[in-house]
Amino acid sequence: MINRTLAEEFSIELKYVDNIISLIDEGNTIPFIARYRKELTGHQDDQLLRKFADRLSYLRNLEKRKAEVASSISEQGKMTEELAGKLEEAKTLAEVEDIYRPYRPKKRTRAMIAAEKGLKPLADIILAQELKKGSPEEIAASYVSEEKGVLTPRQAVEGALDIIAETVSDDADLRKRLRDITMLNGAVVSKMADSEKEEAKTYLMYADYREEVSTIPSHRILAINRGEAEGVLKVKIELDRELALRVVCSHFVKGESIFRQLVEAACGDSYDRLIQPSLEREIRAQLTERASEQAIKMFEVNLKPLLLQPPVKDKVVLGLDPAYRTGCKIAVVDMTGKVLDTAVVYPTPPQNKTEESKKVLKDLIYKHDVDVVAIGNGTASKEAEIFVAGLIRELDRKVMYAVVNEAGASVYSASKLAAEEFPDFDVSLRSAVSIARRLQDPLAELIKIDPKAIGVGQYQHDMPQARLNSVLAGVLEDCVSSVGVNLNTASAQLLTHVSGLNSAIAKNIVRFREQNGKFRSRAELMKVEKLGPKAFEQCAGFLRIPGGESVLDNTAVHPESYGAAEKLLSLFGYNELDVEQRKISDLPQKVKAMGEEKVAKLCGVGVFTLRDIVSELLKPGRDIRDELPQPVLRSDIMTLDDLREGMELLGTVRNVVDFGAFVDIGVHQDGLVHISELSERFVRHPSDVVEVGQQVKVRVIGVDRDRSRISLSMKGVPKGA
Repeated sequence: MINRTLAEEFSIELKYVDNIISLIDEGNTIPFIARYRKELTGHQDDQLLRKFADRLSYLRNLEKRKAEVASSISEQGKMTEELAGKLEEAKTLAEVEDIYRPYRPKKRTRAMIAAEKGLKPLADIILAQELKKGSPEEIAASYVSEEKGVLTPRQAVEGALDIIAETVSDDADLRKRLRDITMLNGAVVSKMADSEKEEAKTYLMYADYREEVSTIPSHRILAINRGEAEGVLKVKIELDRELALRVVCSHFVKGESIFRQLVEAACGDSYDRLIQPSLEREIRAQLTERASEQAIKMFEVNLKPLLLQPPVKDKVVLGLDPAYRTGCKIAVVDMTGKVLDTAVVYPTPPQNKTEESKKVLKDLIYKHDVDVVAIGNGTASKEAEIFVAGLIRELDRKVMYAVVNEAGASVYSASKLAAEEFPDFDVSLRSAVSIARRLQDPLAELIKIDPKAIGVGQYQHDMPQARLNSVLAGVLEDCVSSVGVNLNTASAQLLTHVSGLNSAIAKNIVRFREQNGKFRSRAELMKVEKLGPKAFEQCAGFLRIPGGESVLDNTAVHPESYGAAEKLLSLFGYNELDVEQRKISDLPQKVKAMGEEKVAKLCGVGVFTLRDIVSELLKPGRDIRDELPQPVLRSDIMTLDDLREGMELLGTVRNVVDFGAFVDIGVHQDGLVHISELSERFVRHPSDVVEVGQQVKVRVIGVDRDRSRISLSMKGVPKGA
């Protein structure tokens, strides 16, 4: 049943769905399945496979919950064919809970108390609405019992109405209909609860705000939630009460009878006291869950390109962590990220020791042949940038600079990992090292930081943390796997994110390397403590060994396919030396001439695997990031005052949000390209047009110098440099 549902939802052939589920259940990681089991999956990519795995988990939880509910109802002796059918047809957990509501153990309610007083038969008579003559009090008189605490017919009627109100509230079909109507016609309403609070100014737009439930965007839901959590806003879900009561009454009022008004009153009480508050909580939770998923998705969408930014290779970098009173911390790192020198200079206010600071930096630049200065974009960044730009103009060698997003650098600097790596450095010097290394290899450096601190999301600390951490861990794993990891230089932290490895095995790999020297082949991994056959299968293809015993160890060809790769080379008269020397450029043409299916069969692999092997043999040791546009390096500065409407500039996308994209154009303050200015055509979401790290050309359409706001447009402007 689940397999067929997934096949329909993802438009995947059932045989591939069966295979994917088997692969997941066998403990294979998503990167491994996506890369090395393409024949079994129909060549599904890692993003789809992660969505598939999430949906599989949800559907299995749904079936598990259905079984638990069915068991509970059966134990109560209340299971019927109708109930069993409704449970079977339920498509969501919310529907299952609606069905279970009347049978779920509850705290003592007014309805229970009334039932204990023997008023359930009276409630049934009233709800049946069959009597046309007489009065309710006459019928209720026979249920008066001093012993049970029912002293008057009126008390009997009131107790019976409590039972009816709960019956109405427990009706699963009614709740579903009201939920759907509220989602379609309801509104989210917020009012200012405490305008005296300091945070109140942040939420002024929500001081008297109303928006349809069906259209309110995720970022506004999260903003309102945060305002409510901070005690600034009061929030509720509104639905026209008359509409709601018409719906409720249509389910239970049967026509003219002596009980009609009583049933209508019970319906109104049920809606006001039981249904509406409950539905409001459910819908608020549903909106929050939807908004959280969207925010997590945006974090995921932004994080991946940020981690995969091209490294600035083979450059000596001087990292500069700007500050005012405490001075700018300096760290020079060589081409491999090794720290060569450190210093502290005071070119910014209040000291303003510009000339003295220039001398220190010039000495470091000449001493270590510095190629690039990496400036953190935090406090005092603009002053530091002005200082560096002036310094560069005085040098007699070519030096460039780049402003680096330092989000999370302080988190890393104060972490246990940073303390282990640089025990003799203070926190700010560690930050300068991190800033320099971020330019050299963003992935290797950013992997050390909690993704939530990297600064490419919104409201990340308001998200369900387990879900957010799970998604971000998947992004880290996918990025590390797609780039590949040098087995002989990778830190334990980086290795932890390789498919199939955990923290303990990663530390064991580093320890083995320290005790035995560099790995010469992937096969040596089997000697590492706790790294068994399954872990080797999952991780080996993502680890690289430049200069090892086999050139295949420096490719993404999996060891299980080495035999196939060797057959392929032999088939066309090549050897591994030809691969190392890049002398097989005509291999794709030869494979095509013979026929892919025939070659794949001769090599004992599928066509998808054959294509991957050919691609890897053409470029051993390749880094997919090298094919992306390099970071913008600057030699001079531009300020907010230099901007004029109509100017076209090259910028870098720093963050993508639901309402647009923030672009760094080199003036310290990022400009906003609103979603309406991203393209001439309709844009469903900004992430369909731009991604973090992408270089774009923009036009300045507005500058608010008082509020330091820059409005940009990409309409009618070339997309790239």
